Amino acid sequence: MSDNPMRIILVEKVTVNIGTGQPGEALDNAKGLLQRLCGGRKPIETNARRREPAFKLRKGLAIGTAVTLRGSEAESFIVKALAAKRKTIKSGNFDREGNFSFGVAEYIDFPGAKYDPAIGMYGFDVCVTLKRPGKRVAKRRLRKSRIGKKHRISKEEAIEFVKTRFGAKIE
Repeated sequence: MSDNPMRIILVEKVTVNIGTGQPGEALDNAKGLLQRLCGGRKPIETNARRREPAFKLRKGLAIGTAVTLRGSEAESFIVKALAAKRKTIKSGNFDREGNFSFGVAEYIDFPGAKYDPAIGMYGFDVCVTLKRPGKRVAKRRLRKSRIGKKHRISKEEAIEFVKTRFGAKIE
């Protein structure tokens, strides 16, 4: 690792998602669960993108819920979520931009969560977006420009970052 402060890797955000597949009580329970797991953050509803008559879904129907965490909240959530996965992630969970995702099968595996019979049993997905300082040039409104190839985060760099920062084991 170099001493260049522009080369350090940071956690930009963590998106936690529960897909219920239907609106109503199941969606309300999932929202309440996400709010508890994410320290009181208000979850948003996610909608179906297209019509699927086999599953009785229509475009725009609320079928899931998500919360976005940033900063120290995001990093502490990653630590807990990795503990639920016994600190192991598959290398296939990383994309070529260095972001990674994994699922927690049951919320009771999450440290500090207790089973609530009123809610039932849900799993959730955790999507982690990584960045380097200077990523704003690609996102800003005025004078947008591309990020150079050497400044992008590769899959190997992301794997190394997760190993050193969170002590995870990559299979």
